[in-house]
Amino acid sequence: MSQIQAQVTRRTLLAAAATAGAVGMVPQAFAATEAPVIKPFKFRATDEQLIDLHRRVAATRWPDEENVADDSQGVRLETMKKLAKHWKHHDWRNVEARLNAFPQFTTEIDGLDIHFIHVKSKHENALPIIITHGWPGSVIEQLKIIKPLTDPTAYGGTEADAFHVVIPSLPGYGFSGKPRETGWNPPRIAKAWAVLMERLGYTKYVAQGGDWGNAVTELMAVQQPPGLLGIHTNMAATVPAEISKSLAAGTPPEGLSADERRAWDQLDDFNKNGLGYAIEMNNRPQTLYGIVDSPIGLAAWMLDHDIRSYRMIARSIDGEKEGLSPDDVLDNVSLYWLTNTAISSARLYWDNAHHPSGGFFDPRGIKIPVAVSAFPDEIYQAPQSWAKKAYPKLIHYNRLPKGGHFAAWEQPALFTSELRASFKSLRDHI
Repeated sequence: MSQIQAQVTRRTLLAAAATAGAVGMVPQAFAATEAPVIKPFKFRATDEQLIDLHRRVAATRWPDEENVADDSQGVRLETMKKLAKHWKHHDWRNVEARLNAFPQFTTEIDGLDIHFIHVKSKHENALPIIITHGWPGSVIEQLKIIKPLTDPTAYGGTEADAFHVVIPSLPGYGFSGKPRETGWNPPRIAKAWAVLMERLGYTKYVAQGGDWGNAVTELMAVQQPPGLLGIHTNMAATVPAEISKSLAAGTPPEGLSADERRAWDQLDDFNKNGLGYAIEMNNRPQTLYGIVDSPIGLAAWMLDHDIRSYRMIARSIDGEKEGLSPDDVLDNVSLYWLTNTAISSARLYWDNAHHPSGGFFDPRGIKIPVAVSAFPDEIYQAPQSWAKKAYPKLIHYNRLPKGGHFAAWEQPALFTSELRASFKSLRDHI
């Protein structure tokens, strides 16, 4: 029996834990039976931490300006100077208040403390869902969708659209524990998430993810834990083997549809120009001391994830109205800074590379229902033809008119609508 399986106790105790978590306490009887403990959690940075953060931003030693007239050398100096100026007025206490307004908890799974937000809907027949963020994200990515999902009647929906929402922080990210051993790769996290949902008393539920969250969510689907009805992804793994070979060769195959050729071009561009951060974190995450010591270094590293996200954020910093605001960006960067998780989060790349679970965009042979939302500015917009081959039980597919890699964060209304539509057919099973 694995460490994870050993922590799954009787359902009656799990239900007691979920009830205790919902009211913010763990009864003595629960502790006495040695059932897993679920502890309430709130975070507050010290004044000294915030003073030090702003001091470091003000004391940034800037590099020379790029010697090209575009962003081909990376995040531009003018963009970072504008963000630093905005940082002077960023209100972290407001971020804390928004986070702490939601019920948060920690529980130990497989020897590691896992932090999670858990918001139960007032609607009796709500569908439980576990939503997983990625890098360079955090639970902040999902804050805008919690209320629309749990209280749909206040956000244009009906009682039949309600969800109970669970949003964990990945190991080494945010408020979760930092692994002191190797091996916390997506398959292990997927198993931990199944334990978490059972521990909360959910016998039927769905899962959602993008970026690393997609890898974890799809591997949950591969593992098929009892109770998982289906999954939704906003960064689907659908690239056929012949397409992967053509990308490696650098020549697109003949006969691609317009949607398939656009996806091929997006993937080709990302392979050639967008993998710098991943290569370093795959191979040498511990070397990134600079982003632990410099807030501006950390922010630049996080901004340079994929070119369309970076350009959207850069336009926002220039004053244009975009999917993310400068405050949105600084909310997330500040969380990484205050929790000192720049390197511990990067190790997920190393763990995945050294304990491989398949290619990031390779189909995984999922046999349960899958819903796909294809956003145009994602790393690639998965074509429906590829999605049908990758997911034999494709229950929803939609190409969205706008939105990118951080879909829930950038386009919360569209994202909420997609989740409602995606899982409508599965609600009769709860």
